[in-house]
Amino acid sequence: MAELLFELGSEELPARFVGPALEDIVKNFSEQCTALNIKFGAIRTFGTPRRLAILVTVAEKTDDVMKEVQGPSVKAAFEADGKTPRTPATKFAESVKLSVDQLKRVTTPKGEYLTATVEEKGKRVFDLLPEVLNVCMRKINFAKQMRWGDVEQTFGRPLQWIVALLGSEVIPLTFSDVKSGRITKGHRFLSPQPITLNAPADYETALEKANVVADIEKRRKLMIERIAAAAKTAGGTVLEDEALVDQVVNLVELPNPVVGSFESRHLELPPEVLVQEMKSHQRYFSLLDDKKKLLPKFIAVSNTPVKDVALSVVGYERVLRARLTDGRFFFDEDRRSKLEDRLPKLARRSWIDRLGSMAEKTERIKTLASWLAKQVGQGAITATVERAATLCKADLNTGMVGEFPELQGVMGREYALHDKEPKEVALAIFEHYLPRGAGDGLPTQDAGAIIGLADRLDSLAGLFGIGKRPTGAKDDFALRRAAITFIRIATARGYRFSLAAAIDKALEQLAPKLADVKPKAGEPPVREQLLEFFRGRLESTWRENFRPDVVEAVLSAGFDDLTAAQLRLNAISTYLTRPDFAALAATFKRVANIVDKEGKDVPKGQVDAGSLTEDAEKVLNTEVSEVRDAVLASVRSDDYAGAMSRVVPLKPFVDTFFDKVRVVPQGEKLPVANRVHLLRGIRDLFGAIIDFSKIQAETEK
Repeated sequence: MAELLFELGSEELPARFVGPALEDIVKNFSEQCTALNIKFGAIRTFGTPRRLAILVTVAEKTDDVMKEVQGPSVKAAFEADGKTPRTPATKFAESVKLSVDQLKRVTTPKGEYLTATVEEKGKRVFDLLPEVLNVCMRKINFAKQMRWGDVEQTFGRPLQWIVALLGSEVIPLTFSDVKSGRITKGHRFLSPQPITLNAPADYETALEKANVVADIEKRRKLMIERIAAAAKTAGGTVLEDEALVDQVVNLVELPNPVVGSFESRHLELPPEVLVQEMKSHQRYFSLLDDKKKLLPKFIAVSNTPVKDVALSVVGYERVLRARLTDGRFFFDEDRRSKLEDRLPKLARRSWIDRLGSMAEKTERIKTLASWLAKQVGQGAITATVERAATLCKADLNTGMVGEFPELQGVMGREYALHDKEPKEVALAIFEHYLPRGAGDGLPTQDAGAIIGLADRLDSLAGLFGIGKRPTGAKDDFALRRAAITFIRIATARGYRFSLAAAIDKALEQLAPKLADVKPKAGEPPVREQLLEFFRGRLESTWRENFRPDVVEAVLSAGFDDLTAAQLRLNAISTYLTRPDFAALAATFKRVANIVDKEGKDVPKGQVDAGSLTEDAEKVLNTEVSEVRDAVLASVRSDDYAGAMSRVVPLKPFVDTFFDKVRVVPQGEKLPVANRVHLLRGIRDLFGAIIDFSKIQAETEK
């Protein structure tokens, strides 16, 4: 094995380009090596604003492989006797260095052909790597590409150098007007001189000496440590923000924090405004005091050690001062008009083409949220829900949200409080957007949660209705996230309502907008598409923690009541660790399978106890009758664990039944129907919890 170093040096890349570009390089390298039979080890990545690099061990030679080579058809290769070779046969034999007698005849869908097994000698990996690395360079999917000079190739930013070393040898590559070599570069200002690398192993150490921390995770750790130390010196702690850390770490090659401050009067602004102003435009970190309140201080991260800290701070503070002044202006101007007075402007704000204006969407959210409130037993807060829903999108027409779209909901809350709206209304306006990202919690009160459900369901129904559902990896409107969030909110708050009925209500409101939409041939109705979409989101979420067959078994028993489905999954999970679960599942799966097979022509009916002839079936019927009411009562009270605990004791009686009784005795119809009714009753008991026919368990013989 030999070490390979591949580095692409460029002008400063945007921070958002670095991570995805490295992922593309790793993916392309892995695929190319696999296709060319090149063995390789774990791939280390390095990335800064000026470089993208991988370091990996590769085999020096590919393995010898035996290949099956297909030649001409037997009909073309031999005379009519099938033995005398013609020219195609002899030529093929010569090409694979075998005699005609050594060729094999293989029957294929197209007929009988000659084949030969030949050994393909391994190749020198050094000779294959130019092809591999050229693909890696050319197939990086930058969000934006650039051209420079008079060259045709494009890159994220103008390419400056290429390092391609296998051991001590330079791999010949050319991209645009740049040729590969062994020279890299250090920090642009602190170590501008070229660095000659003798071997890949020298790479990381050489760059560290040249003031570049190329390993992203090492640089991230160093930056976090230095920021925390600077914050402590300043008398505060850093407001955690993983997204900002991810961004800033790829803006610098050597992180150097600088503490600055701003005027205390700006603390009168909502804290979210201050944080967003510092984060979005300046990439500054906010500082908190010991009570988790914002301090009038910030930390900026410089790419170089600062010689004159005071002078540097003046520059950072001057830029932020202008941003905060603008923010204060927007805040003061926005409060000159009430949120309610901004509602007419929503009619001029389009939501989605063909689905109307934001005013129309707001009205649909209001109606659907009011309906949902009653469905989930929150009719008492209908007035709060309707008022908050009416105002929930009004802040889209404010200057602050126009400047910082991330603050929608936040500003709605602040302006509603300024307008003397009830606190519950203001909080609901904010919380209907929650969770906005991975770091956000769920809504803390019902009004915001219900409006959030209505908003997301209206979006899902409308976009599915006009054919904008996700396909493959494409999800332009984040509908998967909307559905998962819908499920999380509904189950976290224990809401009980019919998902199908809610979808029907949403589609009913959208009917005028969808009236002229022509469905594609063979496409299921939108209602069915949405139900299947929600089923898929439940399945993908649950599979992270539960066995696939158990997830399928719970979903097959029904998921119209999302909270009930979650409770059933939680209940069945308590049985998964039982040593007898496989046997338990096999028994009840057998019940379900027999009912499906033998009962398809048997109409539903009750067991005729007087017609039972075998002791085993009489005992089983008695046991089922004794537990049925208790099981159903447990299901009605959502005690699914209790229901399971009452069904499970039936197992030995079911096993005895299968040992002693033939469900389908020859020539007798009444016992068949009666026994099917008995087994169907058992299936229906646990069918309210789980569909055991979906469990992967060996059926007992």
